[in-house]
Amino acid sequence: MQNQRTVADGLWVVVRAFVYAVLGGTALIAVATVVAVLGPTLALDLYTPPVAAWWTVFTAIAVQGVPFLLLGTVVSAAIGAFVPERVLKRLLPRTPALAVPVAGVAGAVLPGCECASVPVAGSLMRRGVAPAAALAFLLSAPAINPVVLVATSIAFPGRPEMVLARLLASLGTAVVMGWLWARFGKEKWLRPPRRPAPHATGARAFLVGLQHDFLHAGGFLVLGAAAAATFNIVVPRSVLDVFTGSPWVSVALLALLAVVLCVCSEADAFVAASLSAFPATARLAFMVVGPMVDLKLVALQAGTFGRAFAVRFASVTWVVAVTASVLVGWWLL
Repeated sequence: MQNQRTVADGLWVVVRAFVYAVLGGTALIAVATVVAVLGPTLALDLYTPPVAAWWTVFTAIAVQGVPFLLLGTVVSAAIGAFVPERVLKRLLPRTPALAVPVAGVAGAVLPGCECASVPVAGSLMRRGVAPAAALAFLLSAPAINPVVLVATSIAFPGRPEMVLARLLASLGTAVVMGWLWARFGKEKWLRPPRRPAPHATGARAFLVGLQHDFLHAGGFLVLGAAAAATFNIVVPRSVLDVFTGSPWVSVALLALLAVVLCVCSEADAFVAASLSAFPATARLAFMVVGPMVDLKLVALQAGTFGRAFAVRFASVTWVVAVTASVLVGWWLL
């Protein structure tokens, strides 16, 4: 009798989670559609075209990132609810020097953008994975997964060296940053991601974790999207065209532009391909930096791991990513 009641409770939790996911997803799509349609219209009615443009950019970034954020929180909740801690520890080598490159290569199995990688990395840390390995996964997952590499090959037809350059520069940056954190990182800089521990297990724990992670990270995604939209409106494109003449300046400019535009990693190759006036190495830097350091990602990291960590980690990652892009670009491009 007790076993039947337990099975019935488990089935009820699964059904309720499914209903919540369907209703929540439908409501999210409806809200995003209404905002995307009525936002610019309302702004035009108020005779403020810049505000209309701001709404357009903001909704594009937010709507683009939400599905992958949801994917990441689903994976994160599944790891927390169903994967025992001992399994994760057995999959990775015990020494950080070996665990970091293994975690970096493992990032290729999660087809998603940077919005998805932050909650997954947080869940890995909660399950006992070394922070250096989890951070290497965080950086590599949105940059070297098959979806991103295929999109890059389509954006740059007949140029397989651009795909290879992106793979090598991105993976190299992720591994180097993992090693740097293992060697120089301090515990006081990283606020361990915490979630109120549910008393239930299995499907009920999965539902609790999904609700917590998605609501927590979603707010910071919106904040980053708003900052990126503001930059797009404030800085005119004519200013950017002044810097296309110098190779070194163009690399730094596109690396900074990647931070503020917040283009999803699945789409940034097409943006880079459109910047045909810039050298190939500069466009490579745009594709390497973007999935690792942008405004919405920094906001997500600050909300998950703490502001002290986000500022330090993002700054060093930007430098390493630019350096890797220049070296790989000089070699292959």
